[in-house]
Amino acid sequence: MRNIHVFYAALISIVAFACSCTTPDDPAPQPEPQKPAAERFEVFQLLNPSDIPYRIPAIATTKDGTLIAVADYRHSGTDIGVTDKGRIDLHYRLSHDNGNTWGEVMTLINGQGAESPDFMNVGYGDPCIVADRESDRVLVLSCAGNVSFQNGTRQRHQNIARFYSEDGGKTWGAPEDIAESIYSQFDNSSYGPVRSMFVASGRIMQSRITKVGAYYRLYCAVLVRDKSAKHMNYVLYSDDFGGSWKVLGNINEPAVYNTADEPKVEELPDGTLLISSRYNGGRYYNFFTYNDVNSGAGVWDDAVFSGAQNGGVESKDNSTNGEVMLIPVNRVADNKPMHILLQSVPLGPNRANVGIYYKELASDEDYFTPTDIAGDWDGVLQVTTLNSAYSTMTWQKDNRLGFLYEEETHGTSNLAYGGYTIVYECFDIEDLTDGKYTYRK
Repeated sequence: MRNIHVFYAALISIVAFACSCTTPDDPAPQPEPQKPAAERFEVFQLLNPSDIPYRIPAIATTKDGTLIAVADYRHSGTDIGVTDKGRIDLHYRLSHDNGNTWGEVMTLINGQGAESPDFMNVGYGDPCIVADRESDRVLVLSCAGNVSFQNGTRQRHQNIARFYSEDGGKTWGAPEDIAESIYSQFDNSSYGPVRSMFVASGRIMQSRITKVGAYYRLYCAVLVRDKSAKHMNYVLYSDDFGGSWKVLGNINEPAVYNTADEPKVEELPDGTLLISSRYNGGRYYNFFTYNDVNSGAGVWDDAVFSGAQNGGVESKDNSTNGEVMLIPVNRVADNKPMHILLQSVPLGPNRANVGIYYKELASDEDYFTPTDIAGDWDGVLQVTTLNSAYSTMTWQKDNRLGFLYEEETHGTSNLAYGGYTIVYECFDIEDLTDGKYTYRK
């Protein structure tokens, strides 16, 4: 059981934006389930079985409100290192009007394929992204190279590529490999030297509370394969906007052990860190409570499963990554200020029917332990009825949720691992919760 940090609770604030969502002029009525253009857009399309497939969405909102969507463009058709062809590019698009319209598809980086003399330039994939709330800097991390996660060794493993934009995502610098600076932290740990790791795709989380120096702290979660090939999760943090990363807490105490898979991270109202890790049928949740914020010292609780058996987040017959996000709201019934926690997954069966669960956090008692978070979620919005998989989220300047997910909109690729159209949708909190809550600015 963790301590409740009243100090953090007093400091929490989420930036309120004055902009309203741009919508078209009274569109003609459309039959359900089609939605107005302002609420749905196919950002990266897979139109024909012979097309190069897209996978793995990431999205962020910049200081000026620009949306940046990034995804894999998989010439190889698979994850990094699974085939000897190897080439994966990263593509991106920008929206300057809260997702109403999107600019052209642009290339963040081209992979060179297995013939590249530079190992890292073979392919880049599984991007994650964050835009600094106080500057024009944007950070993307991705896997790189030509070794799969399962085949990695301490001596030969996937790289971790770092990209910066200094102009709000318009242009991007060359990739830098930061893998060794992270791998080396595990060399003398109980589980190291580790064989392989990667930073989970989607959203890098920026703290609303902790600021050290010029930047609010960043958090990202990693999947690690230890020296005995067990899978575990850790959280990394950075106080210089990704220039350097440290393992949060004790290197010998993973956040999720053995049952771990691709994770995400969020900050709870009192400053406690929440990790959400994919698992067949649902998620694993765990808490990190600080002992000393500046040094990153603290303790992890015990991870707890969330699924059908405890009224939690059910992902029926599949294990697929999604996004977790905390939103400040007022409960409509009594106007009480509180938070809701969102978690996206394919509802299933199998990789289909992506939806967004929500859970009310009305007081400290609602998130006192991981067990409290794992069970008794309050509702779910099914976003699509089609085959669909990975998803991620961003909070927009118009105070709506931007949602980016993989969907078999036009059919699948004929390559071994398939591919998806990457679809954007936009939701009010009322849409997500059947009118039970409204966004608290």
